[in-house]
Amino acid sequence: MKFFKSNYSKKTFLILNFTFIILLFGCENKYSQITIQQELISDIEVLNQKINDFQTIVEESNNEKKIQDAFKSTRLSYKKIEWAVEYFTPDPARFINGPALDELEVAENTFFSPNGFQVIEELLFPNYSIENKTNLIREIKILKGNLNQVKQHLSAITISNNYVLDASKMEINRILALGITGFDSPIALHAVPEAKISLGSLKFLLPKMSNNTNESNVSEKKILDLINRGEQYCQSHPDFNTFDRAYFIKKYLNPISKNLLVFQKANTIKNANTNSVINPNTATIFEKKAFNVNAFIPSDEYLYTKEKVALGKKLFYETSFSKNKTRSCSSCHNPDKAFTDNLKTNQSLDGDQLNRNTPTLTYASLQNAQFWDMRQLDLEKQSLDVIQNKDEMHGNISNAIQILDRDKAYQKLFQLAFPQSKKIEEWQIQNSLASYIRSLNAFDSKFDIYMQSDLENFSIEEKLGFNLFAGKAKCATCHFIPLFNGTVPPNFQKTEQEVIGTPDKKKGNKISPDLGRYKQYQMPQLRNAFKTPSLRNVAITAPYMHNGVFSTLEEVIDFYDTGGGIGLGIAIENQTLPAEKLNLTQKEKKALIAFMKTLTDTEYQK
Repeated sequence: MKFFKSNYSKKTFLILNFTFIILLFGCENKYSQITIQQELISDIEVLNQKINDFQTIVEESNNEKKIQDAFKSTRLSYKKIEWAVEYFTPDPARFINGPALDELEVAENTFFSPNGFQVIEELLFPNYSIENKTNLIREIKILKGNLNQVKQHLSAITISNNYVLDASKMEINRILALGITGFDSPIALHAVPEAKISLGSLKFLLPKMSNNTNESNVSEKKILDLINRGEQYCQSHPDFNTFDRAYFIKKYLNPISKNLLVFQKANTIKNANTNSVINPNTATIFEKKAFNVNAFIPSDEYLYTKEKVALGKKLFYETSFSKNKTRSCSSCHNPDKAFTDNLKTNQSLDGDQLNRNTPTLTYASLQNAQFWDMRQLDLEKQSLDVIQNKDEMHGNISNAIQILDRDKAYQKLFQLAFPQSKKIEEWQIQNSLASYIRSLNAFDSKFDIYMQSDLENFSIEEKLGFNLFAGKAKCATCHFIPLFNGTVPPNFQKTEQEVIGTPDKKKGNKISPDLGRYKQYQMPQLRNAFKTPSLRNVAITAPYMHNGVFSTLEEVIDFYDTGGGIGLGIAIENQTLPAEKLNLTQKEKKALIAFMKTLTDTEYQK
């Protein structure tokens, strides 16, 4: 061999070559032993460098495209570690990639200004102005500080397989409900490329959790194949407005979620010890029993039981709670009308009009606040509030107990519902009524069947409507999938309010005089703020909005298409709804309504 020095023998070469092979495979084996924690820290360092490069570009250049591209690249690096940051460090995560809205602490009457990627996005898109440079650099520095907190925390904690798996499941749901809907990228609309990275980030985790049994390897291979194909789909369909979310969820996200559960069982990974709203043993977020109603109860004695439901159903029609013994819960919440009354506003006890529209009680249990103004946190307090309200029932539970206690049918039902108790108590009535409401979550609409099965029972128009709802129309950035209310996924620990600028009358130029949450908490951000309601059964629960101002879904869509109250010409400083027009076509508006009709429970379908 001419390229070897003459004093090297062939034997020497073979020994050296063998040594090189050992070193090579030894390095590969060492690399394969990198822990999830080590990989995370390494990825954070990469992100740190991306942020530094981004800052340098902002400081040295005024080129809009160059700066915007640097921002996109930086957030893509964040998306690689999003699964861990959001799960293990939720507090700094809120100020890394949370919405560009003030974080309110209403009990303390304080708020925190938003920071992070979405604030930076607003400074860069749709166009970048040099006047924003100082603020932009300041936000980048704050971002680096928050990321440093994340690094310190992730370096110190123990990251076990059960939490990694739980975080992986939640990341799939985050991609589904927040990622592909544009919640994270409302202006740049870079949601699909970011979803690709978020999805791909899970590939590194599976081998680290595997016990290498045949069953584990089979499920791991299925998941990796689905992730690869999901990434390819995102790569070939990057446009936000035309991305087929229905197809992506059914063909990739749901199957991945199902196989993660198989993988978990194959590797005997225990469920994470968290009070999760999502049943950890559910295959997908769309299953009938995916949501745990007990995650929304005040404490353990209020646990949901079928006996409490039976008692609560009877109490729902009980008139002894009202002062004049003529009104029950069903007087306003008619079961035949999806527990609404189809009135703009109902009447008070004195015959005057109430201020607010009667909301549906279906799916009301799956939120962290009750009433339009969110003044009560749970259903137990909600029932007491209504009974005592002078305009609604003006009743007294203690007086009603004296009547109920003489009724043998009630005595039996109370004994079954509360076997440890020797007498009827006020909290039991509240808990029973709440339990009945917690039973009103059917999850059997056409949409549910579509997502729960392999059936393709959606029409072309309905499918278009869903894709618009979760895409161009931006409905799903407030009415989150799959509950379609304001309870924020994937943790579902918080229910949001919005200021949309509802007018006092159709196409009016004055905002409704109802101040909403501001009555309870005098914070300027909450003036005219109302809870985001569920859209389940929305097709049969007209009229709409807190004041019942809109009679049809067509009117509601036109209002949003215009840009809310600001679009109508109302001056609103704190509107949280984007004021830009959606530019929906008549075909698209019709498709949106067709989709919303698929949210009607089977019981109410004609």
